[in-house]
Amino acid sequence: MTSAAVTDLAIATNEHLASLSNTLIYSAMAVYTLAFFAYITEWIFGSRSKIGRTAAALTPAQRGKAPAVTVRKAGATAVLERPQVVVRAAAGARDVPDGPGAHGGDEQGDLYGRIAVSLTVLAFLVELAGVVARAASVERAPWGNMYEFNITFSTVAVGVYLTLLALRKNVRWLGLFLITTVLLDLGIAVTVLYTASDQLVPALHSYWLYIHVSTAILCGAVFYVGAVATILYLFKDSYENKLANGGEPGRFATSFLERLPASASLDKFSYRVNAAVFPLWTFTIIAGAIWAGDAWGRYWGWDPKETWAFITWVAYACYLHARATAGWKGRKAAYLALIAFGCWLFNYYGVNIFVSGKHSYAGV
Repeated sequence: MTSAAVTDLAIATNEHLASLSNTLIYSAMAVYTLAFFAYITEWIFGSRSKIGRTAAALTPAQRGKAPAVTVRKAGATAVLERPQVVVRAAAGARDVPDGPGAHGGDEQGDLYGRIAVSLTVLAFLVELAGVVARAASVERAPWGNMYEFNITFSTVAVGVYLTLLALRKNVRWLGLFLITTVLLDLGIAVTVLYTASDQLVPALHSYWLYIHVSTAILCGAVFYVGAVATILYLFKDSYENKLANGGEPGRFATSFLERLPASASLDKFSYRVNAAVFPLWTFTIIAGAIWAGDAWGRYWGWDPKETWAFITWVAYACYLHARATAGWKGRKAAYLALIAFGCWLFNYYGVNIFVSGKHSYAGV
């Protein structure tokens, strides 16, 4: 076989892989859509359950030792002790139990929730195959432009969620919000950010691409999970404050928010995930500086991307410091966390699309 024939075969193979990647990404979107409806159904069935409302209505004394429950089964009567409600609130916080979850204790709701998780796993595997096919089509890491970054980012975000579930963390309530934004992210990727397979610009030809960009993607995925928990914390905290002050939240707010973890649990969860990934974000910036030194002969030049990466680092550092300071726990620290994530989002989308610089690799 002549060299020209080999080249033509390689080109045809790469085009086939690129087409396969596109097909897999669209297929993943279809499965994610099914998962989205399954999560919605879980929440709908959960809204019928009275378990969450009963748990929320218990007084502190009842939470410690609730009355016994009489159960009739097969013509016999048995007296069971009501199980103690596990309280996740931190010391000094409101004594509020975690909600039962999106299914609200409803068996059908729980069934749809498990179906939703199964569909999420399937969609994750299909999308991961699409990312791998894209990488094979360009014979490099699939992070050369915003389209590739987006499909990889959403894959990693779902992977973080599934990993937490595998570790038996109580995070299934996150599924609906995660899948909604993943569908939006993939929709933007295939319509606005799509770029045909191509080779890297010269500055990206480095092993630092695998180190720097992979850690940036992982950090963004974890920051996203923390941001969702922070937003839900603000809603749940307002709900608990209203109840504590004798107010009556609306029926929808009651049905939705009572099934979430307590505000103290959401606050703790968001703090822990942000704190856990912050050192990796620090390493990401250092790795980028080393890569810049190799590629451009200087470690730091206040390029827009470098500047906003540093601003994001400062914002998260302020949040972690404030969260560890007694006077800044709670809502004030949560607002800082959302500002920090906003800086990361602008660094992710805004700088690449709207600002010109040495990191302008959006391809749109």
